[in-house]
Amino acid sequence: MKAVILAAGKGTRMRELTQELPKPMLKVHGKPIIEHIIEGLKSAGIREVCIITGYRADVVEGYFGDGSRFGVRVAYARQLVQDGTGKAPELARAFVDDDSFLLTYGDILVKPETYAQMVARFGEGKFSGLITVTPGEDVRKGGLNFFDPEFCLERVVEKPSDAQLAELREQGLLKPGEPVWYNAGIYIFRPALFESTATLAKSPRGEYELTDAINAMLAKGHRIAGLKIQGRWVDVRDPEVLEGLEKEQG
Repeated sequence: MKAVILAAGKGTRMRELTQELPKPMLKVHGKPIIEHIIEGLKSAGIREVCIITGYRADVVEGYFGDGSRFGVRVAYARQLVQDGTGKAPELARAFVDDDSFLLTYGDILVKPETYAQMVARFGEGKFSGLITVTPGEDVRKGGLNFFDPEFCLERVVEKPSDAQLAELREQGLLKPGEPVWYNAGIYIFRPALFESTATLAKSPRGEYELTDAINAMLAKGHRIAGLKIQGRWVDVRDPEVLEGLEKEQG
């Protein structure tokens, strides 16, 4: 299995911290966020990584080089237009070839063993993909996921509005006392994903949404496994989160 890390954005919510650095290169306990991710991937036996760069690509590429210093092989692809996450994986298509690949945003931190748990869950059945989720987050800021009794994905609703959430409650799809599953931003896909990203249209937000491609895969009959993140999951979204991480024990 290979891995693709999405690290093209600037991270405007980080304000002056990303004037010279892309957000995934901000340091936590002395190491860039991406380096923590790569260490976790390596612990799961994944040693071929493609980093999708964009803003200040030179910083990322200069730091990681060919990856040999970190015990992995690193390739790069550049996202020249920041038009959403739906098209970004296509930039790694030649790198992926016919392999399955773990896809992660470059600003998500989890326990290193999470990646091995993902690989194990993906291997439990004939899946075309795997999506990770976590409870307790504000789904209006991300993806809301629905699963069947075998914890396989049924659909994703991207950044639902208050009105949509009210409608889902009325339909009995969101029930009091049951977990509300927030998209955790780490996936595994087979190359079948590219059949759906190729036909994406822009969402009302004016972006290509990865969740639209996932729903298209489901509509074509692909099975996508779900996995709850165990332990720490952190979206390093703003300076306050970064400051909190620095205060943790390494």
